[in-house]
Amino acid sequence: MHRTHNCGELRKDDVGETVTLAGWVKTVRHHGKFFFIDLHDRYGTTQLIADESMDELEDVARESVVKVDGDVQKKPEPNESLATGDVEVDVSSFEVLTEADPLPIDGDASLESRLEYRYLDLRHSTEKLAFKHDFSQAVRDFLDERDFLDVQTPLLVRATPEGARDYMVPSRVHNGSAYALPQSPQLYKQLLMLSGIDKYYQFAKCLRDEDLRADRQPEFTQIDMEMSFVEEEDVLQVTEEMVRYAVQESLGKELGSFPRITFDEALRRYGSDKPDIRFGCELVDLTEEAEESGFNVINDADYTGAIVASEQLSRSAIDDYERVAKDVGANGLLYLQRGEDAVSGPLSKHVDTEPFIEALDLAEDETALIVAGRKRSAQEVLGHLRLKVRDDYDLTDSDNHAFVWVTDFPLFEWDEDDGWQPAHHIFTMPDEEHVDSFAESPGETLSQSYDLALNGVELGSGSIRVSDPDLQRSLLDFIGVGEEEAEEKFGFLLEAYNYGAPIHGGIALGLERICALLTGKNDIREVMAFPKNQRARNPMDGSPTEIDESVLDELGLEVRDGTS
Repeated sequence: MHRTHNCGELRKDDVGETVTLAGWVKTVRHHGKFFFIDLHDRYGTTQLIADESMDELEDVARESVVKVDGDVQKKPEPNESLATGDVEVDVSSFEVLTEADPLPIDGDASLESRLEYRYLDLRHSTEKLAFKHDFSQAVRDFLDERDFLDVQTPLLVRATPEGARDYMVPSRVHNGSAYALPQSPQLYKQLLMLSGIDKYYQFAKCLRDEDLRADRQPEFTQIDMEMSFVEEEDVLQVTEEMVRYAVQESLGKELGSFPRITFDEALRRYGSDKPDIRFGCELVDLTEEAEESGFNVINDADYTGAIVASEQLSRSAIDDYERVAKDVGANGLLYLQRGEDAVSGPLSKHVDTEPFIEALDLAEDETALIVAGRKRSAQEVLGHLRLKVRDDYDLTDSDNHAFVWVTDFPLFEWDEDDGWQPAHHIFTMPDEEHVDSFAESPGETLSQSYDLALNGVELGSGSIRVSDPDLQRSLLDFIGVGEEEAEEKFGFLLEAYNYGAPIHGGIALGLERICALLTGKNDIREVMAFPKNQRARNPMDGSPTEIDESVLDELGLEVRDGTS
């Protein structure tokens, strides 16, 4: 071994020991008759002290890899910012193992540069990957203790519609055919339930060819779970207990029970099906007041609602909120401001404001932001405005981890082009009341599905699955997937149902999302070793790259101009 201890290990109890350390040179300082070197690795930093006679230290480049021998001694003035701050190592020998070139990035590097030199970026920020490891290990321990089996499902699969575009892998052996990379293990984990594996999990790689943002990457990891002979409550309890256990083990934080609200309640109170419940500013329904106002802009609307900002907003601030509202689908934004002696705002010119002020409980120097329109879309606009109020006025603490279950989602959503479509996925069980009548009242049919959200971010979704082949075929037929198409896309699953399918359900949680949020980050790239940029490209290795002509020939493929 080239070291006896790592750079985060030494303490006061080690004083007097002779040790060998190896790591990267963080800084070299020459003060008086001594060199002071900060040596680091993923475990921490240790200060070295060396006599100035070791003049070769003067020229050691930052981030060079070195090996030192020396004696641990008590530091005259402890450095409380370091775990090793009570000690230092008096160097007796010093060897440069590899010399580093001048570094291409520093602490102010752009995100693109950080991704290009990700290995250097990580050298000083491995703690989030370490946390992800600890959290994952705690999840494994929890599930293993409860007889779950870790089963790996295929990465080369049949293409099935799951909401995003598939990444395709052409087959050399079967010319003209291709595998898909899995968007999720959904069908395979259901087949595992039919196989008699009643408790399954895996840390599943999922790949989706979709537009990217901070909480999305083309490849990510799900904590994927499925259980047989369960009801919705069983899945929620196991998942909740697992998350609480993993957070306690990895973060040292004890979580209480997770509140539960329905989909309708979430939209009514927060304007979102993934609500941030850490702060108030809940939606106020003004529909009744609007209907009696006589003002056509709101009188004729399906729904009128508002949120209250606890100060009088400037005209420019209101313009900012209006831009947000229009960006997410609103036709415009109304407002009311209550001053010391009067109520102002465009709505005050057209209506008696007293009923609105009373319904809003609008205090002096507060501003109400008002949106009218179709109920769900107007609520969602207000939900976006609510989050802007949160961010503008710093209403939350990132250390406050507010988990919440959202249940009773609609089974179907109306699409202007395609009619009724699954709100979750087509393998989701309808609520018991509508199992036999979902086609008669699709807009009223709820599902046995549930989402887990944290601080306004969806962590994952789950449901009780359809296990009856006739019901599954009926659901497919209702959304326009006829018998022939159903057989083509899902025949292997439908056939399996015929041989005895247990009642089953599960959930999948985004590992990167939950780890990012628990460490105070919104960008999942912070907890991934080698993420892609917003164009789905890896700046470090240059992938994706053009395919060599000989490979295209072997696969029977040709490249067409994508612009034509």
